[in-house]
Amino acid sequence: MELVEQEKIVLVGVTDIFFYTKIRDAFKPAGYGLKRVKSPDDILEKSKAHAPTAIVLNMNDPGLDAATLLKTAKSETALNRVPVLAFANHEEIDTWRQAKELGIDKIVSRNEFSARTLALLQEVTQPRPA
Repeated sequence: MELVEQEKIVLVGVTDIFFYTKIRDAFKPAGYGLKRVKSPDDILEKSKAHAPTAIVLNMNDPGLDAATLLKTAKSETALNRVPVLAFANHEEIDTWRQAKELGIDKIVSRNEFSARTLALLQEVTQPRPA
């Protein structure tokens, strides 16, 4: 009997369809499936249904309250250990500070995220030393 590897799910908080497609195109060949999240309730529902490997958030997305979404994720037992990779405009220092205070594992500029999308995801999902 052949063992089939289960697809690793990444919850993605990005409302820009073109940027979402870019993320999907980077992750899918590496065996990741994406589930879009648009609200705190949405992230809770999808995390219970899919046991995500990671969460990716656009901290500057006007159609997404990323801070509230992140607070919800970090307060949920099933999600508080899931690594979070976020990106934001590099000049928005308050957003970066807030992201770190909320427990984001890694935040990078939008340009770095675009250039190193898969590598950054793999970096935050590596097992951490105990």
